[in-house]
Amino acid sequence: MSKTKLTTMEENFANWYQEVVARAELAEHAPIKGCMTIRPYGFAIWEHIKNELDIRIKKRGVKNACFPLFIPESYLAREKDHIEGFSPEIAVVTYAGGENLQENLIVRPTSETIVHESMKRWIQSYRDLPMRLNQWCNVVRWEKHPRLFLRTTEFQWQEGHTAHATELEARNEVAEMLQNYHDFSAEILAIPTIMGRKSEKEKFAGAVESYSIEGLMPDGKALQMGTVHYLGENFSKMADVSFLDKDMTKKFVQMTSWGVSTRLIGALIMVHGDNKGLVLPPRVAPVQVIIVPIGQALDYAKNIKSDLEKNNIRVEIDSREDIRPGVKFYDHELRGVPIRFEIGDREMLSNTITYTIRHNSLKGNLDRDGIADVVNLMLNEIQDEMLTKAIKKLEERIITTENKENFTSLLYKQAGLISVDWCGKTDCEIAIKEATSATTRNFPLTEINNSKCQCIWCGKPSKVIAYFAKAY
Repeated sequence: MSKTKLTTMEENFANWYQEVVARAELAEHAPIKGCMTIRPYGFAIWEHIKNELDIRIKKRGVKNACFPLFIPESYLAREKDHIEGFSPEIAVVTYAGGENLQENLIVRPTSETIVHESMKRWIQSYRDLPMRLNQWCNVVRWEKHPRLFLRTTEFQWQEGHTAHATELEARNEVAEMLQNYHDFSAEILAIPTIMGRKSEKEKFAGAVESYSIEGLMPDGKALQMGTVHYLGENFSKMADVSFLDKDMTKKFVQMTSWGVSTRLIGALIMVHGDNKGLVLPPRVAPVQVIIVPIGQALDYAKNIKSDLEKNNIRVEIDSREDIRPGVKFYDHELRGVPIRFEIGDREMLSNTITYTIRHNSLKGNLDRDGIADVVNLMLNEIQDEMLTKAIKKLEERIITTENKENFTSLLYKQAGLISVDWCGKTDCEIAIKEATSATTRNFPLTEINNSKCQCIWCGKPSKVIAYFAKAY
């Protein structure tokens, strides 16, 4: 890695982000425009995210499955709103096997239609419900303005698809999964989020209602980090996914879908990063402890590494030759390793370890004996401290205003999430976006009757409190 100084976040946040992604060896642009190659270190972060979330998904009784990458064009054409919502992003296969295809194939932008085709065969009676499926896969949505991890033509994600006998069961699924994403983001990524319902304009194409968790980045832009959709009977009627109920009547299933993607890595970079590079929460860090032996301390370092590994701590030794310790320190700070051990002759003689904590630069010394238990405590403390710091930053940048001029000024400045009274009308939402480039992020889950208040933009009676911000 180059030791050339990073662009600072204050100088140019976009350049800082791109430099961190490249120099921490997370990802790079692929030969195909808009696509990315995720490098081993970046993919290791994704694997930890995936493994932690997969456990939570399965605990809810959801089963993993795998569905085709290609979707017959006729499947999407059944649902007018769905196909219109995705048409600008769709990639189509028209020629394969040396001939023109009889029916075009869509490279999946999302899998509702093809999953529902299987559900149509698998669901016959109320006894087959609820059906709750998930798949980890890649999807393609043609992106004109790509940005690594945040917006790319092809990306990795998980997508859940569920079918239920009643609306209440489906809505409970939506509420539980939204809470699951919110908790996961806080507990595993150390990123606090705002849960809420999306506007009619911003909801998923074909859904009855959409919900999201929204994060706030240091540059004042919001990032949609996960979505959950109540589909109702919209898709089940389209695909004829029905069941015979206990009263022997035919009914359409109530459906949901939900997902998060490698966009979460982009959130990790921005929320926790600093002018030295990445700062990774221990629960998703590929390497939790890096040991840098100095002089003749390699065997001592290997002994410590063995103890940590026996306690399921992810640890590596940087034994690269002909590289100064200072350069190694720089490299591991750039890659966001939570704890660095520095071990030389002095530490061997005193049976101690010198350490540095990445997120707060705290330095100190530890006894060699019982080191695994101490490190586990340190990792938990680091995780908690990173979340506490991120919560404070988020709370400081949620701003409430009742003044239109102030609202506009705050959005221009990218001051954060701006909470306002709003009429909920799409034409008003479009006008705000045209004037400020900001969009609604979501509404609080508890619906509030604000009829006595006025919309921040048009002055008509307010229906909701809404969060507005510029967004990625």
